[in-house]
Amino acid sequence: MGKTLFDKIWDSHVVKHIPDGPDVLYIDRHLIHEVTSPQAFNALKDKGLKVFRPERTFATCDHNVPTLDQDKPISDESSRKAVEQLALNTSANGITYFPLGDPGNGIVHVIGPEQGIVLCGQTVVCGDSHTATHGAFGNIAFGIGTSEVEMVLATQCLLQSRPRQARIVVDGKLADNVTPKDVILYIISQLGTDGCTGCFVEYAGEVFRNMSMEGRMTVCNMSIEMGAKGGLIAPDKTTFEYISGRRFAPSGRKLEECIAVWSTLETDSDAVFDKEYRFDASCIRPMVTYGTNPGMGVPADGSIPDRAAGCDDATFDKALAYMGFRKGEKMSGKKVDYVFVGSCTNGRIEDFRAFARAVAGRRKAEDVTVWLVPGSKEVESAIEKEGIGDALRAAGFQIRQPGCSACLAMNADKIPEGKYAVSTSNRNFEGRQGYGARTILAGPLVAAEAAVTGRIGMPSVSDGCSGTHGISGTTGTK
Repeated sequence: MGKTLFDKIWDSHVVKHIPDGPDVLYIDRHLIHEVTSPQAFNALKDKGLKVFRPERTFATCDHNVPTLDQDKPISDESSRKAVEQLALNTSANGITYFPLGDPGNGIVHVIGPEQGIVLCGQTVVCGDSHTATHGAFGNIAFGIGTSEVEMVLATQCLLQSRPRQARIVVDGKLADNVTPKDVILYIISQLGTDGCTGCFVEYAGEVFRNMSMEGRMTVCNMSIEMGAKGGLIAPDKTTFEYISGRRFAPSGRKLEECIAVWSTLETDSDAVFDKEYRFDASCIRPMVTYGTNPGMGVPADGSIPDRAAGCDDATFDKALAYMGFRKGEKMSGKKVDYVFVGSCTNGRIEDFRAFARAVAGRRKAEDVTVWLVPGSKEVESAIEKEGIGDALRAAGFQIRQPGCSACLAMNADKIPEGKYAVSTSNRNFEGRQGYGARTILAGPLVAAEAAVTGRIGMPSVSDGCSGTHGISGTTGTK
């Protein structure tokens, strides 16, 4: 039986197999931030241990940081202390750290690829659930808990049981203005938030082969929103071109040698998955969510259904009550109070280029608050170099400074209670963006439409299928 992409990476990283138990897995890259690392460093200190391989760990501050006035002291005391502690811990242990204002600073899952820290065929972990982002480069990438952060710092290894595997294939041509965010929101709406529980998902097919690396990162980022442990895409020419020339990436002959190895990682033709799903690309349209999990999604001009995949009636009804919506209502035309473009899902330069093109010649709606937050200093710089910043400011928008921002209520950028926010982030849970906040997930083009009209609207796209047409699924035992 052939091997999957996942099998090839996993097998090459097993340090020891424990009979009837987990594997000891070597970790190539460990990414840390200010929220989940302090306890791990304290535990190491209490045990008299040092960081085993500090050159394999990279740090940034992102979750708690403000997105305005980053040159000034952080006003919130708990946030300030968390950032200060990260600086102390990394300095004491010889770990590369990108502080506020550093050209390499930004959201952990944006800067890892940008800086060439994350390559291909690696194991990548971080104390953050959306570490799955790095699977876009053909990596086994997943989030870990604080005790596991400590374990990696101390040993550069983790105890892990081999997970099940799924493959999702999307073939065909996407309609105009359908973004990678729409692709993954559509998939989750069809499979539900438990559709791939505990699996590593490989994305394959024409649509993913034609995606940019930014798009692939968006898709892999949201893998866990359908219950998956992570998602990955086989590396190819697009991947190698993205990596080339980045700060921490290999170069010259060394890069050529790496590419030769990375090119062998694709799944064998006779490999078997535990689950397989296929989708028709022509069925995917610009999407929005209407409930309180990412699986509750419909096209932006669609109607709220009577139920959602993988969601029981009580949960469904509770979600609609929280959102103030009713079954059968059209999403198009619904009033919006806030728009947030950013996060580790859609905070890359490609997203801001798309947003800027979509609002060209129009102005921000007066009654909508819009937060445009680049995912990194590098994205912030590109926005200015390309003239995007000037164009957006002329249209009434403000470009803020890098950080996780309104993705989660851990900094000053919170959506007020009862207000509706169209967000390009990854989760629409109750209270995710602030107590009582009502989150509607979308891609950058739908967000742009909301930003200039103040309402949910469909960008101009060719008509496609709806419902569950174009999906087929199989399950099997490996």
